[in-house]
Amino acid sequence: MALFERDTEDFGTDVATRALSVTAVENDFVERVYEKQAKVYDLFFGPALHPGRLIAIDRMGLKSGDRILEVGVGTGINTALYPRDCHITGVDFSAPMLEKARERVERQALRHVRLLEMDAARLTFADNSFDVVYAPYLISVVPDPVQVAREMRRVCRPGGKIIVLNHFRSANALLSRIERALSPFTVHVGFKSDLDLPAFLAQAELKPVSIEKVNRPKIWSLVTCVKD
Repeated sequence: MALFERDTEDFGTDVATRALSVTAVENDFVERVYEKQAKVYDLFFGPALHPGRLIAIDRMGLKSGDRILEVGVGTGINTALYPRDCHITGVDFSAPMLEKARERVERQALRHVRLLEMDAARLTFADNSFDVVYAPYLISVVPDPVQVAREMRRVCRPGGKIIVLNHFRSANALLSRIERALSPFTVHVGFKSDLDLPAFLAQAELKPVSIEKVNRPKIWSLVTCVKD
């Protein structure tokens, strides 16, 4: 698939200026959604989305001592997947989700993992703090995906990896229309179904080195970028 392939309804629209989604959300809405999901997230989104998580970790190419920031750590479902000789920082806006993550980290004695409550659009870390910055299944639910991506880029060191695992709107015109129609409803279970990948990349000034389809069905994209 061409990286910036347009569907017909967007023909002639500049990807750098077009709207990312027909749906807008605010932080308080997102917080309410994930407060409800905290107890059942692993059950509904654990096994189904796990293959993509495993591929994402593999694509990081981690080395001993690497510093990884997971933006949107949720219930901590990824925390046990990282090598124990790396330094993992997980942040999330949802206190109930973080509570589940802390229980998991304590139960599994993951001493190389620290968890912090934080807004992904306003990361409190210094520039160039991490070797890998990773957002799993997050970008399509935050109020401002571009600002989150810019913050991810800021805190990633030069030459480090910025990895986004997410569902994006199909390049197929018919599927695209269906996803746009569904988006106001899918946000209630945690994601916008119509986030525009080419527009997101252009506006966030991210240049992918690879885009892979993952999970079953293959409607999820693993986007790997390297900070120049």
